[in-house]
Amino acid sequence: MTELSGGPSLPQERRVVTAIPGPKSQELLARKNAAVASGVGSVLPVFTVRAGGGVIEDVDGNSLIDFGSGIAVTSVGSSAEAVVRRASAQLADFTHTCFMVTPYEGYVEVCEELARLTPGDHAKKSALFNSGAEAVENAVKIARSYTKRQAVVVFDHGYHGRTNLTMALTAKNMPYKHGFGPFAPEVYRVPLAYPYRWLTGPENCAEEAAAQAIDMISKQIGAENVAAIIIEPILGEGGFIEPAKGFLPRIAEFAKANGIVFVADEIQSGFCRTGQWFACEDEGIVPDLITTAKGIAGGLPLAAVTGRAEIMDAAHSGGLGGTYGGNPVACAAALGAIETMRELDLNAKAKRIEEVMKGRLAAMQEKYDIIGDLRGRGAMIAIELVKPGTKDPNPEATAAVAKACHSAGLLVLTCGTYGNVLRFLPPLVIGEDLLNEGLDVLESAFAEL
Repeated sequence: MTELSGGPSLPQERRVVTAIPGPKSQELLARKNAAVASGVGSVLPVFTVRAGGGVIEDVDGNSLIDFGSGIAVTSVGSSAEAVVRRASAQLADFTHTCFMVTPYEGYVEVCEELARLTPGDHAKKSALFNSGAEAVENAVKIARSYTKRQAVVVFDHGYHGRTNLTMALTAKNMPYKHGFGPFAPEVYRVPLAYPYRWLTGPENCAEEAAAQAIDMISKQIGAENVAAIIIEPILGEGGFIEPAKGFLPRIAEFAKANGIVFVADEIQSGFCRTGQWFACEDEGIVPDLITTAKGIAGGLPLAAVTGRAEIMDAAHSGGLGGTYGGNPVACAAALGAIETMRELDLNAKAKRIEEVMKGRLAAMQEKYDIIGDLRGRGAMIAIELVKPGTKDPNPEATAAVAKACHSAGLLVLTCGTYGNVLRFLPPLVIGEDLLNEGLDVLESAFAEL
């Protein structure tokens, strides 16, 4: 019998043959607990042997529908053909030289693609790194070098990483910041336009939140002291919050008027995830700098800061970089992922996923009053769970629904400042039958509450 490989050839089916996690996964979990630091947790401790399309197969032979994509990383599917082809060819040539020692074309090609794909027709340059947190941290360095200012403004519910500086930028304490301080200074947090929870109603949200944020920046920090304003156009870990329409343009205009570098953190929302190459395009935002990672390279570690050439060039020679930043194999994978996105028109596929998911989830919202809000764009969709008849967060029900989904062979993720949001990030190549089957499992989980 020929052993199946992963990637697109993997059978696209949900298959539950053992309890989840099964006995082999439980054995591996015991080994993990003995060898891996306990601070490194797992959402669902099933140990993967293959993945592709819209499924993940574990060591026990279970095949789970994937509504997580490795947290928006495998948007083109795990082991996509073009990613494997290009990365394999690069592996055979060389694995590393360090771009800062002897450069190579793949790094340059990725930067050229980023200049083409990111919003705006101005001259752009990029620098490549390993992770989203590194990209955000380097965006701050670049903005400070360009403006000769120090203060950085971020927003309620934002998430930007786990390094010391990016923990300071991140809003949520547990599990990201608790016990890890002191944090980097000169970071200031202002209100976000969160439509579902804005006290005077979603219709007032954009104007009032922008006015409050701008007032706080002006009075408490001084706009002339601010190097950068950093925001996720759709917030990720904070709960897939889509800021009320008009809020982002107002903040971007304020930044421009005051010489502040406007940074769009598109690490989770970029590369076709929302039905556009980048989420900030929805309101015509052209950021000064844009940070990317996750979906950029089909699962290999790569991140980037892309922006206006004059801002990117502000840092002195040698001031940016890192031993592995822009690794040649990761760059090859990125070129394969971008090729796949273009050839399969994954923006259109993301929009179709939104149409299917929002239709099904809206029907569930009518039926189950614990679903307080349905939001998101493309294949970045979420529902916020509340206690019936209120807007009080309901993290207990959220955890119960997620657990029921996992047991039935559907991988879902939770998020949100209050731990009460189910987020859905299926691979953009998932089949519609599999997508609907996953939604069937979700609906059954709600029925069991």
